[in-house]
Amino acid sequence: MDRFARLVAGALDVPAAVVALSCRDQQFLPGIVGLGESSSSVRQKDLAGSPCAYVAARGESLVVGDARTDARVRDFAPAAWFGAVACAAVPLTDDAGTLLGALCALDFVPRSWSERDREVLEDLARACSTQLRLQALARQAQQDRMQAATMLGNSRLLLRAAETMARTSGLEQVRRQVSDLVSGDLRPGYVGLVLRQEGVLRRVPDRMASYVSLEEHFPVYDPHEQWPSAQAARENRIVLIPDRQTLVDRYHPDTVVEFDAMDLRSAVCVPLPGTYGRTLGTLILAWHVPRTIDISERAVLTVLARYTADAVERALFLDGRIDVARQLQRAMLTDLPSVQGLDLAALYRTAADQDMVGGDWYDAYQLNSSRTDGTARLALTVGDITGHNMQAATLMGQARSMLRQASHDHSHSGPAAAVDALYAAVTDLGMSISGTLVHAHLVPTGDGAWDFIWTNAGHPPPLLNRPGHPVRPLHEHDLLLYPGLPVHRTQHRVRLHPGATLLLYTDGLVEEPGTPIDQRIDQVSLLLAENSGTPVAGLLEQVAERIAGPAHHDDIALLAVRIGTAQGWAEPSSGAGL
Repeated sequence: MDRFARLVAGALDVPAAVVALSCRDQQFLPGIVGLGESSSSVRQKDLAGSPCAYVAARGESLVVGDARTDARVRDFAPAAWFGAVACAAVPLTDDAGTLLGALCALDFVPRSWSERDREVLEDLARACSTQLRLQALARQAQQDRMQAATMLGNSRLLLRAAETMARTSGLEQVRRQVSDLVSGDLRPGYVGLVLRQEGVLRRVPDRMASYVSLEEHFPVYDPHEQWPSAQAARENRIVLIPDRQTLVDRYHPDTVVEFDAMDLRSAVCVPLPGTYGRTLGTLILAWHVPRTIDISERAVLTVLARYTADAVERALFLDGRIDVARQLQRAMLTDLPSVQGLDLAALYRTAADQDMVGGDWYDAYQLNSSRTDGTARLALTVGDITGHNMQAATLMGQARSMLRQASHDHSHSGPAAAVDALYAAVTDLGMSISGTLVHAHLVPTGDGAWDFIWTNAGHPPPLLNRPGHPVRPLHEHDLLLYPGLPVHRTQHRVRLHPGATLLLYTDGLVEEPGTPIDQRIDQVSLLLAENSGTPVAGLLEQVAERIAGPAHHDDIALLAVRIGTAQGWAEPSSGAGL
């Protein structure tokens, strides 16, 4: 536009020229020449009294040789004319003929404008109008491209949401996936998930994320409190927090404290619509910068909240089923008996992935409790029924009960007979039970030692730690339990002297992708050797923490037995014992 002003000044031989665009009571000067540095730096002025105002009001050209004597502009303010007294101004229009402003030639002395001056100025005005139209079209095209890119990005976001949220299961995973989804497009500084449960609003934490003061200080709160997230859930509508002052004016003071502590500047709370019309909770997005949510983003957030709500309902349903299965599984775990001369401990840990419920179990119970000679015979089992679901947990309960019965019926025949009886019953009843186990009897010998008699159906080997000896894996085993697989069970015996520790475990402890199972068993053996004096309960905690860790992907059942030290008993020589 400065170029057009220079063309006017050169073609009409005037000292100054401007391209002026009118908007309400203001004029904008995108093109200026000859008005000095101070005028060129000010591109916006009042429209009143200017040549552009005259053209805008009448829609026609203005040609003035001396404004001081021309009745049409006699009362003009010299400042509005930039100090000029002679002016020729021609309208600038768009494609529809709407007036945009004026192209003005200015002189600071009276001047007589020729017909040629007017024709040249009109030609230049038509060219300038065309350039303005092209610029408007270019701006519109750029806006259209940006809008199309935004719509494409929103469509991709919602497509990813539909695909990703359909694969979620637990609530924490839902929260994490929502955070991942919006991090690239909307780029919030915080994403929160709040659910209505048992009459309160409860935040769903992401235990893998960094510390969040809001979730730490207010994990649970009343849905009727003056929190934006509570209002969104209560009124089932989007609640916008464009700035901090909105919180100060409308909400609980604690919201301002937490807003400041997290260095947030704006937020939006979107209700999660339930299937049956009841709001499930609120999705919260907050930013570290002021942000306004336009109508397209509101639409995206509404659809995203719908996907999130579907995933939440599915997660709640699955969590409920899994919780029932876990309660059933825990109910079937044994309270360990108290047996003189033995120190028993057990540990059961569910998988880190909340989806997994399986058939792992441990068991310990006395046999022949009606004996009058005071001899306490003990049955021990650690097993793993195939599967990681509620059916596996149910089958485990049936196998556990059947093995208990068989063990009592065949207590004098040994553990192999009990497992044979279990297998025969499972086969006759047509039950699809498969898996591995170690079933054993502990029998006192009368001198402070105990005989460990066991049969192994394809299970990881028990580990025996004797003071002064290397840890010994009891590798002797038969095939696993599997329908239609004929196996004659064998049993084996080893004597456990006072101070000996025996560890039975399921494969969740020693199976890790990419690591040989024998290497993991060696790690457990080393840990047993290093902790010979640790009480068995603490020993199991160490084994679970250091070997499996907090992120293990399978359930773990551990059972440990330590033979108490008999008074007056001495460690046998290297030629005695096992």
